[in-house]
Amino acid sequence: MWENDMPQRTGKRRPAPPLSPLIPDSVEAELARHDWDAIPCGCGHSAGHLVGTVRDAAEGHPSAFRALEGHVFLAEALKPPAPAVCGVLMAVWAAGPPRQDTREALLWTLLCLLCCVDDGSSHEAGLYGQCAAFIRTGTAGLLREAAGGPASGNAEYARAILDILGMT
Repeated sequence: MWENDMPQRTGKRRPAPPLSPLIPDSVEAELARHDWDAIPCGCGHSAGHLVGTVRDAAEGHPSAFRALEGHVFLAEALKPPAPAVCGVLMAVWAAGPPRQDTREALLWTLLCLLCCVDDGSSHEAGLYGQCAAFIRTGTAGLLREAAGGPASGNAEYARAILDILGMT
């Protein structure tokens, strides 16, 4: 091979997938804000492989939220991608998930994140503290959702989230 025939390594991130018309610009901006390849995933790889799943969740696919388990949280432990994923989920929440199933899956995921053990000290926000801070940004929407009828699963999730955050 000639010297100029060698593949060039530029150290750049992998190219971003094409933008989806179903994902609001604010959510795209939050996705782009994180260096996913630099974040270790709960499965032992880099969190770069989660971008597709997070994008699917942002597009409103309920099963994508469940697919985050084992990568973002596992049992009672948060994993390093949790704050970045939580930031994207709250951007989705702020944009107003269009379907009932999407809202339910999103609220379930937020509740799972808040039911994990706090890993931070009193002087720094660990993974839990960062997630809780992101979730607090959506308090107004959570209060609206919590005002739903007693038979509403979404209202129950929202009330539980607000209760854990000490906002009830």
